[in-house]
Amino acid sequence: MLLLTGEYQHVVDDKGRVLVSNKLRSQIDSEEHGSNFYLVLGANGILCLYPERYFEHIALAVAPDAAAPDEAVAFERMSFALTSKVELDGQGRLLLNDRLRTRAGLKDQITLIGVRDHIELWNSENWEQYLSDHMVQYQKQMSQARQIVLQKQNDER
Repeated sequence: MLLLTGEYQHVVDDKGRVLVSNKLRSQIDSEEHGSNFYLVLGANGILCLYPERYFEHIALAVAPDAAAPDEAVAFERMSFALTSKVELDGQGRLLLNDRLRTRAGLKDQITLIGVRDHIELWNSENWEQYLSDHMVQYQKQMSQARQIVLQKQNDER
């Protein structure tokens, strides 16, 4: 199982590279998930970094629920065109080309977050705004989830 967590602030260097924190990388079992990654422009224009083998399973398993065949073709075309297989360099840095940075709206200050099965790369200002916009909802959901777990534990006794 893949369970990536945490938020890590980094700076894009002059060559367009960003460090993928060792704390994040160490959460990925390279034997199980591979040592390379796929960089994907995901939902809401957020740049996502998936471990190699994990993404390959997703890519082969996911078929769009499209009403028309041309929608399925368009989804497949976009999915693979906007995805790149990438390697981290020896220091754990990821090269972000200008086109991808522009499409994802990334500036020099980036926050990487672990989101269960992938890493998201956010413009730091946007991440802080997202946190602000969603904190109350998150706190409510976390409280509800904790109550469910506690109730299940009580029921098992």
